[in-house]
Amino acid sequence: MAEHRLRDVGGTPGGLGDFLMGFVMACVGGYLLANQVMVVGSYWSFYGANTFGITLLPMLFGVGILFWRGSNLIGWLLTGGGALFIVAGVIANMHIYFQPASLFNTIVMLVLLVGGVGLIARALLPHGSGARE
Repeated sequence: MAEHRLRDVGGTPGGLGDFLMGFVMACVGGYLLANQVMVVGSYWSFYGANTFGITLLPMLFGVGILFWRGSNLIGWLLTGGGALFIVAGVIANMHIYFQPASLFNTIVMLVLLVGGVGLIARALLPHGSGARE
């Protein structure tokens, strides 16, 4: 086996500086971009207005059956299906918005994010004398 040094990123010679700089850039760009995103939930309806409570019934029946007899397959199916139904309902009723930002701020965010990912990818290529031909 070949001996690797700490500066060898991804099993190739060199590239630690590119990797660290790219990682910092991608983290800062990703944070700034995620900071501009607003996630808003809304009320959901299930065959009518304000019927969130009815979607709880299968899960509650399942939990009740599991407290009565923990190995009951129907109880596990009702509990799992009810929980899945609630999670799907919450996700389906989320609205995701990008808050207004100036063109300059948007370009800075995207350049940091994409440039950082590019530097991380470049760090995985061999560096040093004779490595780039």
